[in-house]
Amino acid sequence: MEIDYIENEVSLLQPPAVQRRRIRPVDDAHPFDLDAYISGYSGRTAFDRLVHIISTCPTLAPQALKLAFAQIEELRDPTLYQTVMNAYDNVADLPEVQLPSTSELCSVNTVWCEEVAKKNQAERAKLEVELKTYSNNMIKESIRMGHRDLGDFYRATGDYTQALKHYTKSREFCSTSQHILDMCLSVLELVIEQRNYAHISSYVFKAEGALDTASAAAAAANAAAGSNNNSAAAPPKKSAERDQVQSKLDFAMALFHLGQANYEKAAQLFLKIGPPDSLGDWIGKLVAPGDFAVYGTLCALASMSRSAIKSQLTGNAIFSAYIEQEPYVRDLTQSYLSSDFKNVLELLERYSTRHYVDIHMYSHVYDLTNLIRNVAVVLYFQPFQTIRLDRMSAAFGWTVDEVEKEVVALIQSGQIQGRVDSQNKILKARKVDHRAELFARAIKTAGEIQSTNRKLLLRMRLQQADLVVKPPKSRREQDRAVELLQGD
Repeated sequence: MEIDYIENEVSLLQPPAVQRRRIRPVDDAHPFDLDAYISGYSGRTAFDRLVHIISTCPTLAPQALKLAFAQIEELRDPTLYQTVMNAYDNVADLPEVQLPSTSELCSVNTVWCEEVAKKNQAERAKLEVELKTYSNNMIKESIRMGHRDLGDFYRATGDYTQALKHYTKSREFCSTSQHILDMCLSVLELVIEQRNYAHISSYVFKAEGALDTASAAAAAANAAAGSNNNSAAAPPKKSAERDQVQSKLDFAMALFHLGQANYEKAAQLFLKIGPPDSLGDWIGKLVAPGDFAVYGTLCALASMSRSAIKSQLTGNAIFSAYIEQEPYVRDLTQSYLSSDFKNVLELLERYSTRHYVDIHMYSHVYDLTNLIRNVAVVLYFQPFQTIRLDRMSAAFGWTVDEVEKEVVALIQSGQIQGRVDSQNKILKARKVDHRAELFARAIKTAGEIQSTNRKLLLRMRLQQADLVVKPPKSRREQDRAVELLQGD
C-alpha cells in the first residue's frame, strides 16, 4: 500500500509561502487523543485510519501500530499485517524520525492467519458453488443473493475489485426497486471505503431513482389499502427508512463534492444531513458524528457568506448535535462570526493534527485553511478606506511583512480592491466614483438601445422597398399548414 505523505506548512499562522513539512506533530500545542478518536470507528475504516495516522503522525506510530494489530484480528484479511508494517517501516525510514522496530512492539499472529485463510478459502468455495447452482437452476432472486453474498465476502477479505464486480453483476437480477437500492448502497459503502470519490455520484443518482420508485410504489399500495377499507388515505409521509437512506445519499454526495474540491456544495450537503441515528450502521462503520462537525464547518467557513453560516450552521439544531462531539468547532465558528480572526487561525493551527489525520479531509486541509484565511483578511478590510498594516498584524498574529505579502497576493487575485503603500505600510482601498459608474452604465445602455432601433428602422425600410428576400412558395405553404395545425 502506498502511503501519501501529507505536506503541510510549518504553522497555519504563517503565510502560504512558508515551506511545508511532511509530518504532523502531537504535543501540547497540537493535542490529539488517539484512543478517544479511534473509539468512534469500527471495522475496516478503523484500520485504514490507524494506517493513515501512522503515516502522518510518527509520534503516535507505535501506539497506532499496536491498535492496528489488535484491529486486524477482528477482520478477515490477513494481508493487512503486511499493509500496516509497510506503512510503519516507511515512516521509520524518514531521517527525522526515530522509531522502535516492528518486532519490538508486536508480532504477527501466524496461527490466526492460517485459520482465517482456511476459513476464507472454504467459504469462497461454498459461495461459488451456491452461485453456480442458482445459475443452473435459473432462479433469479437466488442468483442476485449469491452475487450479493460473494460481494460481501470479497469486501470483507479486502478484494475490492471482485467485490465491485459481484455487486454490479447483481444488478442484472434485481426485480424490485428495493433490490436496486440495496445494491447501490452496498457499492457506495465500498467506494467510500476505497475513497474512490469519482464513482460516488453515478450510484447516488441510481439510488435516488430507485428510492423515488420504491416510495411511489409504497404510496400507491397505501392508497389502495385505504380505498379498500373505504377510508380516506392519509397523505404520504417520509418514512424513517426513507430518511435514513436519504441521509446516507446526502453524505455520499457531500464526500463526492469534497473530493472534487467543490466546498460550497459539500458544505450545503453536510449541513443538510439528518441526526446521527438517521445514518444507521454507517455511523462508526464509515464515519463518526464528530467528522460531520469538522467537514461541514471547515467547508462552510471557506465557501459560504456570514449570513448563510448563521442561518444554516449556527441556527441548525440538528447540526448542533454533531458540533457537540467536537466542542472546539463551536468556538471556531463563534470567533469567525465575531471577527476574532486571530483566534480562528490559532484554533485551526491547534487542531490541525486532528484535521490532517482524517482520511477524507487530509488532502483538503491546506486549501481550506488558505481559503478561510483569505476570507478573513477580506472581511477584516471591508469597513476601512485605509488601514495600517501593523494594526492588521496585531489582529491576525502575523508580522507586518507577512501581512503585506498576504494582502498583495489578495490584491493580485482581485479579492481586495486596493493598493499597498509599502513605504508607510498602509493599505488603501481603491476609490470608486459611483457617479461616473452610473453615467458609464447609462451611456452603454443608451448605445445598445440606439443600435437596436437603427436595425429595426433598416428592416422596416427594406420591407417598404420590397427588398426582403421571401422564402419559396412551397416553403410558405408548409409554414401556413403548420400554423393551421397549431391553431387547431
